[in-house]
Amino acid sequence: MPQPPHSAVSALVDFQRQAIARALNLLEDRRPDRQAQALTLLDALSTQPVSAQVVGLTGPPGVGKSSLISRLIEPQVQAGRRVAIIAVDPSSKVSGGALLGDRGRMQLAAEVYARSYAARDRLGGLSREAFSAVFLLRHCCDVILVETVGVGQSETDIATLADTTVLVVQPFSGDLLQFIKAGVMEIPDILVVNKADNQALAQKALSDTQAALALARRPTPPEPEAWDSPVLAVSAATNLNMDALNQALRAHWRHLQATAKLEKKRAAQHLEWGIGEIRHEVGQRGLAALGGVEGVRAAWNRQPAHWSVVRKLTALLERAQ
Repeated sequence: MPQPPHSAVSALVDFQRQAIARALNLLEDRRPDRQAQALTLLDALSTQPVSAQVVGLTGPPGVGKSSLISRLIEPQVQAGRRVAIIAVDPSSKVSGGALLGDRGRMQLAAEVYARSYAARDRLGGLSREAFSAVFLLRHCCDVILVETVGVGQSETDIATLADTTVLVVQPFSGDLLQFIKAGVMEIPDILVVNKADNQALAQKALSDTQAALALARRPTPPEPEAWDSPVLAVSAATNLNMDALNQALRAHWRHLQATAKLEKKRAAQHLEWGIGEIRHEVGQRGLAALGGVEGVRAAWNRQPAHWSVVRKLTALLERAQ
């Protein structure tokens, strides 16, 4: 398999914006030869260190996820960190493209790279392209902020992509009960009540959110070094308590590193991507013919460079037909 030029990898690691754009375009190109190049690039990048914290923000439409991201960018840039934003938008029924274009709503500095993706027909709040983009960008920057599409209570994909998952709600939204039913309350590492400028409304929303979290996470045997998910009342509009949110994000990152949970999360993320790609390429029956999830996991663990496994397994299935 041809190797990508060393200069291409170096340009990505150096956060050169044109190089990042070219690489992300390559990941999105579904032509077989271009996909082979994309997987080769991901394999080459896999030898580079990964230092980025991937923060996923999920929640219903209109809750203010984009506004929160705009507020989170500034202190990261001030601290000298390079930031990437992945925004997954609803799909246009006509073009299939993203409708909102979140980059237009954010003031972006030179140290920030943003990319919008259309959800298309994928449930779960993310898109196929978003997964690959995050895996690439983790080698290029220090923080990645991922905003899900905001389709409702089915947005649990983010837990398989983000290191830190933030669930955003707002006072009197009526979403908490639905979140409990759908299992969304089981995934967040941090819960945020946005638009909490009114103290009385914010306190009621905080109480409701804490109760919903307790109900969703019924008492279980205590896990060693477990993370206690904080519930924060903030306002992106007025910058209220945004420092507390930034501190919580940093605290969770330190927790993952100190408890060695980060490595386990990343391994699960890679496998989830691989299974999703194989299922997309060959369908559920094809996945079963390859031994199902366990078969893919075994193949995945045997490979020093993960990303090419998808192409090798699908080619194996095609030869067997």
